[in-house]
Amino acid sequence: MARRPIDSYLNDHLAGATLGCDLAEHIRSMNEGTPLGEVMASVAAEIEKDRDTLRQLMQRLEISENRVKRAGGWVAEKVSRVKFSGLSSGEPELGTFMALEGLSLGIEGKADLWRALAQVTDEFAPVAALDLDELIARAESQRSVVERERMACARRALADS
Repeated sequence: MARRPIDSYLNDHLAGATLGCDLAEHIRSMNEGTPLGEVMASVAAEIEKDRDTLRQLMQRLEISENRVKRAGGWVAEKVSRVKFSGLSSGEPELGTFMALEGLSLGIEGKADLWRALAQVTDEFAPVAALDLDELIARAESQRSVVERERMACARRALADS
């Protein structure tokens, strides 16, 4: 099967989804036993479910996973841990704030993926079979939750001590 533009597009989003899953889990584990940790446990589970949905869609479309792109997302998350853990700045609260911001942006990208796929349901039956409205709504809900936590963290992270 010849490569199609959608093949590359979905592989790029799978790499982003891998990064998002790892980042959400990292935020959760760094905040275990706190209200943020509890919130992130739920968000991380939903993000993983969305990645699984994307992976299943790719299988139905007979799109092979580009392991290099997926590994790139994994490596990017591991490197970002230094920044987001506060090790590079000596400010763990700033690291959490920046990690939440990165996650928020990634979730917005995921919502954009589902919105874009809604434009090609006539061309791809497996895309049409998805409940894109639900996926979009779930991404919007996740972003709202993450943004609420990010804003709660902003004052502590950015204000002069």
